[in-house]
Amino acid sequence: MAKKEVSEAAEKVARAEKEAKKANKQSNPNGNIFKRAGKAIKKFVKDLKGEIKKIVWPDKMTVLKSSGVVLVVVVICGVVIFGIDQLLSFLLSLLKRAAEHISNTGAAEETTQAMMSAVSKFFTI
Repeated sequence: MAKKEVSEAAEKVARAEKEAKKANKQSNPNGNIFKRAGKAIKKFVKDLKGEIKKIVWPDKMTVLKSSGVVLVVVVICGVVIFGIDQLLSFLLSLLKRAAEHISNTGAAEETTQAMMSAVSKFFTI
């Protein structure tokens, strides 16, 4: 019986210690979610004001020079793309004329007939 009483006493002591720890422990030391959100928003706005003060805005001449450089580069890129487009169109027109010339000479018909006979021989074997 003595052992049973000792184990029951030990369990009671353990339960009492757990309850004491729960009573001493706060649910959340920083407050509820609304308080934390309010603090976070205030901190964000304060930091934002500080960062905006650090910005160095360019003067009028710097803005005009930078805009001019951008416009010149855009025009140059447009001219280069236009030139490439015209070159490719010219090459395609040359290929088209060459294909029309070959089809008008009759060589295309001979080539087509030769291919058809080769294919038919391949499948009849």
